[in-house]
Formats: sequence, structure tokens, C-alpha cells
Amino acid sequence: MPFNKLHVPANLSSETCQAINEELHESLVETCGVNPDDHFCLVARYQPGDMLLHPTFLGQRDPQATIVIEIALLGGRTDGQKEDLFKDVRKRLDKIGFDADNSIMFLLENNPADWSFSPEGSVKTVLGL
Repeated sequence: MPFNKLHVPANLSSETCQAINEELHESLVETCGVNPDDHFCLVARYQPGDMLLHPTFLGQRDPQATIVIEIALLGGRTDGQKEDLFKDVRKRLDKIGFDADNSIMFLLENNPADWSFSPEGSVKTVLGL
């Protein structure tokens, strides 16, 4: 059950943000075996000058156009699945016309006890895991 957070420039259109998240979700389903119904995303916009990053660290990028894709998901994926995800998402960004060089991605892995969607408690408790 991933939760995606897209950190994007304030001027990036909602349509582009939605397209990025759709491609990200499809990639998670295909490369990491994520349930297609587990589709959650929050778009966080930043103002010009609020993205502070080294413009050439491990690649060239435009700090004013860079997006950060933060993915929180249950642990258990292999390093190979993670590499496949990163490569696939970049291909998909290029496919929709977003320069994949202006993207940074990272994963935050956790456990069923770290998620709650209801007053009954964690996903671990609710599902009896």
C-alpha cells in the first residue's frame, strides 16, 4: 500500500501531476506487485527558490523544474524490483513529456503496524496480520 507524495514546482499543472502519479502507480503495480486499488497520492507544491539542491549531484537537473517523488510502502521488495521501478518511472516520465532528468525518487519502507486507515487501529490489527 504505497502512499506517493509528489513535490513539484508551483507552476506544474494539475494535469501533469495527475499524469505523473498515474504513471508512477502503474509502474508500482507492474514492477513491485502493488495492489491496483492501493492508489494514494498527495501533491506538495513549492515556490521558485524553495527547491535547494545541488544541480549536478549524480546528474544534471534544473532546481526550478525538479520534482521529488517520495514513495512510502510496505517493505519486502528486492533491490532488483526497486531498480526496475526507478528505471521504469523515468521512462514513463519521458513518455508523458516530463524531462526525467529533473526527477529525484526515493522509497520509505515500513510495516503493516505503521499504517492506519480506520479507528480500529493499524492495518496489522485490522487485518489480523
